[in-house]
Amino acid sequence: MRAVVQNDKSRAFGRARVGLAVLALAAIASGCAQGGSDQVTPAGGQQPLDAPPARALESYASKLRAAHAARGAAAHRWDLKRAPLPAPPAPEEKPRIRTREGFEVKGHEESDLPPVFTRIPTRDKVVFLTIDDGAEKDRAFLRMMSDLDVPYTAFLSGYLVKDDPRYFRKMQARGVVLNNHTLHHPYLPGLSYRAQKREICGMQRYILKRFGKRPTLFRPPYGSYNRATLRAAKACGIEYVPLWNEEVFADRWEYREADRKLRPGDIVLTHFRGPAQWKGTMPDMIRRFLNKVTAEGYAVGRLEDYL
Repeated sequence: MRAVVQNDKSRAFGRARVGLAVLALAAIASGCAQGGSDQVTPAGGQQPLDAPPARALESYASKLRAAHAARGAAAHRWDLKRAPLPAPPAPEEKPRIRTREGFEVKGHEESDLPPVFTRIPTRDKVVFLTIDDGAEKDRAFLRMMSDLDVPYTAFLSGYLVKDDPRYFRKMQARGVVLNNHTLHHPYLPGLSYRAQKREICGMQRYILKRFGKRPTLFRPPYGSYNRATLRAAKACGIEYVPLWNEEVFADRWEYREADRKLRPGDIVLTHFRGPAQWKGTMPDMIRRFLNKVTAEGYAVGRLEDYL
């Protein structure tokens, strides 16, 4: 009999937690959860709302409200049409990354070389922002991304970074992972294996020395590579070679696929560029990027969380 009563209590407690969570999230979505004086009477058998689990749920709801309000205020400051959607949590089980179709490794097993891919296999409605090169050091961009709390991944070329490494240290301090885009941005398939290895391994050493962490991601300049590129990347400690499906500029989008659609897990490319190279600033580019992905119901995820 005691076990039956205990089970009934456990089920009631579980219903109370779910009910409170639904109420909290519904209140946030409607804008009504503002800490008013209205009282909710728990159903019979449920815990009172001042019990410890209920207080924990209310604390969590308060954090959600604060985060939602902060995103809304930042979106207004940076002239976005709406606040970016919060990214989903990192998946507990990482998706299996395979080399994209159409690349023949010529005798090597796929697992022998770092996989090359343009999309993360996930059902999460999430895309990933990646930024290449390092020519433009736009301070407003750093403030914008910090205010909006939008994750991104950087792929840096040494000759463009060396004039202002402090800029990228600030970026790194805010949680951005700095990855390899070669020392001098050459067309790699036109080089020998040894020359490619010098470009990739040299940038590995540069990032380790200047920023304290050896990259595991590498993007070949222009997205161009051959078997020697992947062999050199592996020899330099590279684990993944992400490419992209879409590219965003300050004034437009470009697509690899004919239907011009975003899909869950797509990797989006852009560059550290400014008015000298394109029609607008980096904040202009981020506005174009976020307005589109948010309108289509996508959050921006952290690429490294899925690898």
